[in-house]
Amino acid sequence: MALLLAGPQLGWAQAPAATAAPKPAAGAPRGRTTVQYAKGFTISYVAGGKLVTILSPFEQKTTATRYLLVPRGAARPAGYADAHVIETPLRSLVALSSMHVALADFLGAADLVVGLGSFKYASAVPVRQRIAAGKIYEVGQGKELNNEQLVAQHPDLVMATGWPGESLARFQTLEAAGVPVMINSEWVETTPLARAEWVKVLAALLNKEDLVNQKFGQVARSYHRLAALGHHATQRPKVVVGLPFKDVWYVPDADSYLTQFLRDAGCTYAWDQTRAPSGSLALSFETVAPVALAADYWLQTGTAMAKADIVAQDARYAAFAPFKTGQVYNNNRRTNAQGSNDYWESGAVRPDLVLSDLIKILHPELLPAWQLYYYQWLK
Repeated sequence: MALLLAGPQLGWAQAPAATAAPKPAAGAPRGRTTVQYAKGFTISYVAGGKLVTILSPFEQKTTATRYLLVPRGAARPAGYADAHVIETPLRSLVALSSMHVALADFLGAADLVVGLGSFKYASAVPVRQRIAAGKIYEVGQGKELNNEQLVAQHPDLVMATGWPGESLARFQTLEAAGVPVMINSEWVETTPLARAEWVKVLAALLNKEDLVNQKFGQVARSYHRLAALGHHATQRPKVVVGLPFKDVWYVPDADSYLTQFLRDAGCTYAWDQTRAPSGSLALSFETVAPVALAADYWLQTGTAMAKADIVAQDARYAAFAPFKTGQVYNNNRRTNAQGSNDYWESGAVRPDLVLSDLIKILHPELLPAWQLYYYQWLK
């Protein structure tokens, strides 16, 4: 069990010293990595560079986007005419999502982050320190993206999230100015490990394949050990998730990575087999209420820091069984003074810690020494 409890200290999660070179994962030659879980990207090693293909950059029907990673100063390899060229290793990165901050921090590369979409959405301590020191600029997001500032700063890469309905056209000003933009679409993944594996894309950009093989391999092994505990749990407590937003109660569907977390934690989830095109089901209070009235646990209750915050939204919530029995837990324990919730940042690359929390909540006897990391009990 000691191996399972090593995560919160995060001792191994820091970049190793230069003298302690990590060993490549089994099946991956030194200096290379392979994709085991993710379905949204591929990495191949070609003569003179690397080819990263984002298979669904904006939505399932869009054409794949290819990026040719070429050593800085080297000639572009022949072929791959459609590919966007990015020189490696990166020296500077603009991260438009907190997920991208997590990728950099996981690889010990937070010092490369020179720009953020918003200062609010960053939890990693090294990045917060760089913000305080004036080493990171804020570039805006979506339609508020400050193209002039990005062109002037000219980072080695802008990493953006590809949302449905968008296209690379919204970044044409940057592309025309020679500022590479890479679309990161981890949201298409249906399992926690697949989502976390997108860290390998940044590892390829940084020439840190050996490091990512070692560290992601540890996360995956830890996750599988924990999932085995959850799968063999004798009880299957009933769980309800979330809170309504503007009278719509969004819950994860069968293909959501959040639902996979619940499966691996060993619980009963009412919509485990129900699919929706968007990855979440838009339900009414009347649909969810019967489930909540009989549930054993209530998880992920918005921004609530106490039970009083929940009933302040709607007094009917007090009738739900988990509210009455005091089994309400929210995933906002690691929310900083700026309002950034680290669950959505480092939790994306440390699914083993998230699963540890869920098992501790649902089956406390299985992890008696575990202290909740992302979740907290609401009083």
